[in-house]
Amino acid sequence: MSNSENTFFKVLIAILKLLPVVVLAVLMRLEFNVLIAAPLATICAALIAFLTEKLKFNELIDCAVDNVKNLQLVFFILMLAYAMAAVFMSTGVGASIVNLALKLGLNARTVAVTGFLVTAILSVATGTSWGTFAACAPIFLWLSHIVDGNIILTVCAIAGGSCFGDNIGLISDTTIVSSGIQNVEVIHRIKHQGVWSISCLIITAILFYVAGIVMKLPTDVSNASLAIDAIPKEVWANLELKKPAAIDLLNQVKSGVPYYMVIPLILVIIAAIKGIPTLACLAIGIISALIFGLFAGTVTNLTEFLDLVQGGFAEAGGWVIVMMMWIAAFGGIMAKMKAFDPLSKLVVFLSRNVRQLMFWNGVLSIAGNALLADEMAQIVTIGPIIKELVDDNVEGDEESMYTLHLRNATFSDALGVFGSQLIPWHVYLTYYVGIATAVYPLHTFTGMQFLKYNFMAFVAVISILLLTLTGLDRFIPKFAIPREPKVRLKKNKSLAHNEPSNFN
Repeated sequence: MSNSENTFFKVLIAILKLLPVVVLAVLMRLEFNVLIAAPLATICAALIAFLTEKLKFNELIDCAVDNVKNLQLVFFILMLAYAMAAVFMSTGVGASIVNLALKLGLNARTVAVTGFLVTAILSVATGTSWGTFAACAPIFLWLSHIVDGNIILTVCAIAGGSCFGDNIGLISDTTIVSSGIQNVEVIHRIKHQGVWSISCLIITAILFYVAGIVMKLPTDVSNASLAIDAIPKEVWANLELKKPAAIDLLNQVKSGVPYYMVIPLILVIIAAIKGIPTLACLAIGIISALIFGLFAGTVTNLTEFLDLVQGGFAEAGGWVIVMMMWIAAFGGIMAKMKAFDPLSKLVVFLSRNVRQLMFWNGVLSIAGNALLADEMAQIVTIGPIIKELVDDNVEGDEESMYTLHLRNATFSDALGVFGSQLIPWHVYLTYYVGIATAVYPLHTFTGMQFLKYNFMAFVAVISILLLTLTGLDRFIPKFAIPREPKVRLKKNKSLAHNEPSNFN
């Protein structure tokens, strides 16, 4: 075989190894459930691994199962996280947060910024952007209607705010999974990006407030109770079908719950800051919600409360964990046949230093998110690739390498959840469009409209990439990644060793 034929054959094999990713992406774009798309893509990957690498069936099973085993602790954390989210939505913790924020009254100029801040805090408390959006969309879209606000500005605000907790929340599935894949502690990850995340939150809140002034929106005051009363019956039926927990929260917002029901959230945050393990933090949240709920009257039956916990376990086990297991199996087979080697080599070739390598890791994350149209699929597919890029091509002390993995975890998550807001065909926006249309049928929403004023997504995505590339992240406490010579590319070291000595 000639050199040209050999090269052509290698290129053909490299393209063939990426076919399972194309299969997964196409199935996701065709709106197949990920629990169907992931197994089909895994089967495709196994067939190609057998054809190109001559891997035996047992070897394929072993590499798939070994990759799933790495996520065992993550599975337990996710079950408790979903349980705590269900408890917080139903016992009044979520409603107390909403009512505290709404106490001062709203007008058309402030409804968007208030909705943004409420959803940001609520998403941290519940760990779910989808649940937060479903619970808050009826309140703030009808509030915006009543006070004559800008409906697109408001829906973009609550969409961006709902994603905030998915990126930094202790009980967020994406936060947990992205951290687990990079082998970093969730609490360390939150401390690493905390100042950056809060800075993005503040900047975005200012932008929404300024937008309300620039649009010259009116200043008549309204309240949540009026908005909830204005919700049509068919909207309640849609919510009952798509997100039943939102019904409990809306009723509690209207009837009111004691403000001390916010204490379980505060306890979880304090425990996290103190460095208490994630599983213990989640247990504290569940138990404290039970205790304070009994005092507040939002918990009247221990059996019903345990049903909430069980429901959280079931939701995680019946959807997220099963999906993750299949995607992890897919990733294990793809890694075994080194399917992403050409992509990794390209990133290494383009990078002149560690900072540029990390920037390209961020680009890979958002590109994978756009390709797969699902943030969790991106996290578990691209996450191992960017981890391997650091492990195989960067050298440094243990602390510095750990910091790079923290940034990788932040990339996977931030460019997953916030990046989704900038991808019109993403499943995130498909869900948001469906919920918004269901709860506010007076307007026909589209994916593109969620981009128009989604200041949070733009601020977060653009800032993390630019801060990483330029080195300006050193001005943000605990967010800086190590600089040369603490870390360096191995190829640069090799080049330095190969350079001829100059004794002139």
